[in-house]
Amino acid sequence: MTTVITGASKGIGLELAKQLIAMNKNVISCARSDGFTFLDLERQSSIYALRDELLDTPINLLVCNAGVFLDKGESINSGYPSIKWEKTFSVNVTSVFLLIQCLLPNIIKAKGKIAIISSQMGSQSKANGGSYIYRASKAAVLNLGRNLASDLKKSGVAVGIYHPGWVKTDMGGEQADISAAESAKGLLKRFDSLSLAKTGCFENWNGKTHPL
Repeated sequence: MTTVITGASKGIGLELAKQLIAMNKNVISCARSDGFTFLDLERQSSIYALRDELLDTPINLLVCNAGVFLDKGESINSGYPSIKWEKTFSVNVTSVFLLIQCLLPNIIKAKGKIAIISSQMGSQSKANGGSYIYRASKAAVLNLGRNLASDLKKSGVAVGIYHPGWVKTDMGGEQADISAAESAKGLLKRFDSLSLAKTGCFENWNGKTHPL
């Protein structure tokens, strides 16, 4: 079984990789850092290079985990510059689609699965204000995932979208509720249970269905 994970150099991605490796799974850990399969999600050419590198590799699970949160604490009066909108959507949305598009033959070959890490902040039921860029990007990738699930079902590929919890990472902060290890452990159970019958699901790391 081969799993490809983006954003695997730290936080949830790193923990997912560690726990899968401990289960003797083959993991392709992607990041810009040294020691990882190189992938710069802001560069389309980098995504294409990964596609070429993995040309004949069946992929059982693609985990689109990488993301950025650049607008925390921004002011509605003077914040949210266009460059942050562009970079956030490039990483959090556009690259997710391009990566899935490029690796889809590998995933179909393995009758594999796609897991997209979104956030409760992308849910319409959690419209608490602020962080407009991040919220919009996570709402967009949730919508993307659900529509991909509809289209890819006929190819035998299941797609799940997940809220990883409020996690103690660089993004979540030390005041968050759970550790990256706890989040990863729960997410791996969700990925394992993902099937065509559940494709398009939006779930919490702990297995509870998340409202759209």
